[in-house]
Amino acid sequence: MLRIKRIPTIVSNYQKEEADRDAQQVGGCGRNCLRECCIQGAKLPLYAYRRVNKMANVKSLVANDARDPPVAFLDSLLLGEWEDRMQRGLFRYDVTACETKVIPGGYGFIAQLNEGRHLKKRPTEFRVDKVLQPFDGNKFNFTKVGQEEVLFQFEASEDDEIQFIPSAPVDVENSPNLVAINVSPIEYGHVLLIPRILECLPQRIDRESFFLALNMAMEAGNPYFRLGYNSLGAFATINHLHFQAYYLAVPFPIEKAPTMKLTTMDSGVKISELLNYPARSLVFEGGNSLQNLSDAASDSCICLQENNIPYNVLISDSGRRIFLIPQCYAEKQALGEVSPELLDTQVNPAVWEISGHMVLKRKEDYEEASEENAWRLLAEVSLSEERFEEVKALMFEAISCCINKKGAAIPPKEPELLPQPPEEADAVNKSSSSAIVAGNQECVVLL
Repeated sequence: MLRIKRIPTIVSNYQKEEADRDAQQVGGCGRNCLRECCIQGAKLPLYAYRRVNKMANVKSLVANDARDPPVAFLDSLLLGEWEDRMQRGLFRYDVTACETKVIPGGYGFIAQLNEGRHLKKRPTEFRVDKVLQPFDGNKFNFTKVGQEEVLFQFEASEDDEIQFIPSAPVDVENSPNLVAINVSPIEYGHVLLIPRILECLPQRIDRESFFLALNMAMEAGNPYFRLGYNSLGAFATINHLHFQAYYLAVPFPIEKAPTMKLTTMDSGVKISELLNYPARSLVFEGGNSLQNLSDAASDSCICLQENNIPYNVLISDSGRRIFLIPQCYAEKQALGEVSPELLDTQVNPAVWEISGHMVLKRKEDYEEASEENAWRLLAEVSLSEERFEEVKALMFEAISCCINKKGAAIPPKEPELLPQPPEEADAVNKSSSSAIVAGNQECVVLL
């Protein structure tokens, strides 16, 4: 059994004393939480979003880096509520005071010094060799969060009109979707999207929850707002279904990497593979509807988790582009196969780090941050070329009935596409601007 014995991230103020409080609790908790003892009769703000059927015509951030994103009501609501919680002192540190810089080089990796995220680790044991694990109500989960950490309920509108109700009853019977703060934020506006919170779902993707996350990205309509997902074994720290999201006003390096087209499904969803990036990844985009895109990506996630393959997901471009990254770093770490130099940084490469936002916990690592160091870490995250080909074959087999209903063959195995080290990738990424252009290139493979 593989375990990582310490999980540093605390996402709620009610998490750190959980063991002591549970031992003492008799009856109601008195903390205004989301469990049965406090939820009956509770009221929280409600944002009712318009269901999306067609893909929105939103121009890509990568292609329009200098243009200010549109301001939508969901943006203003989320950030207004988030800043209110900051003023009330609910965060463990001021993330806006964290030093941040773009690392010199063609990829534009972003480094942040976030020493607060390293403080007061919560000792725990967490299996990394099983992506699917049953929900355990005795461990911390989001029903134990205080209601003051919740920003609003996020539900589909019944009449397809956007509505906001400042104080709406919590529908306990139908288990609401909630948006709550992450009290250990990585960036401005860092929140958690918790689908159907009262169902106490374990950290595993299903079609409904994934479509909810895409709707949130589409509803925000802001290319600087991305959602991420970490599976168990890929540095998810809470086994209760949730996505993370925050704002970062520059492109992620993974968004700028060039791609090679693998196939286009009958639904119009294009599946590509990243080129010249240290972590091997697939990219899903397009489709005749947002539901088509969501189903293709979520079915691939379901395939990975059912085959016990840890993975991370980045939802980009206002929900129009999805990066799926199978990874093996936690497994290597547990097996003692990661170099002491990388372990000493205490960086757990989850979705944000893999996407190129390196959250560093020691000042010396921040001061010495380089593209070479970032590349070295993410190369350890990546599956080998041989293993990645096997994983691609698994996913294509799982979604083959959707790729071509007329019985066309599964896409053949591609030739080797090894990521280049930064010094050999200058021809592709001579500057940040050239990398942005490269991100829109498409190398078509004839199937």
